[in-house]
Amino acid sequence: MLKELFVSFFKIGLFTFGGGYAMLPLIEKELVEKRRWITEEELLEMFIISQMTPGTIAINASTFIGNKKAGKLGGFIASLGIIFPSLIIITLIYNFFGNSFENPLIKSIFLGIRACIIGLIASSTLKICKRSFISGISYIIFIIAFILLLMFDLSPILLITLGILLGAAAAFFLPNKMKSILEVK
Repeated sequence: MLKELFVSFFKIGLFTFGGGYAMLPLIEKELVEKRRWITEEELLEMFIISQMTPGTIAINASTFIGNKKAGKLGGFIASLGIIFPSLIIITLIYNFFGNSFENPLIKSIFLGIRACIIGLIASSTLKICKRSFISGISYIIFIIAFILLLMFDLSPILLITLGILLGAAAAFFLPNKMKSILEVK
């Protein structure tokens, strides 16, 4: 199992440019569809928890799944798997091209990567939206958070706290409605 964890996360790390959001489609293919180590619902919950905890989404996600599959050592091995590709790629780029990213080939490569990353992030965003918007309450909380973020550039910590408070308020003031929404999910 430890070897499988390392190899799976190494593959994800090898092709994950652009951070955690760009990683979502790769994790979904490898861990949900191919390996069936987690469900789509667990993937969404893992990403939510990974965003709320310190550290990168990639490390948090790999540690979470590794722990789930093989305990603390599994979490450590999965985390190493996700880290090693970046370490190798950056080392190779530096050794071949120095610390200058002014090389036209490198600039062109990163231009292509950036364009693909936008597509991956957009795809991940749409998938998360489809799974998260389960009621009118979800839409209302999203709209409030989105407007506050655009108008006041609030801290993500404040927005997450607001989401917690609004979710708790909905559970308190609309218990029957929330119960029926959550049972359907």
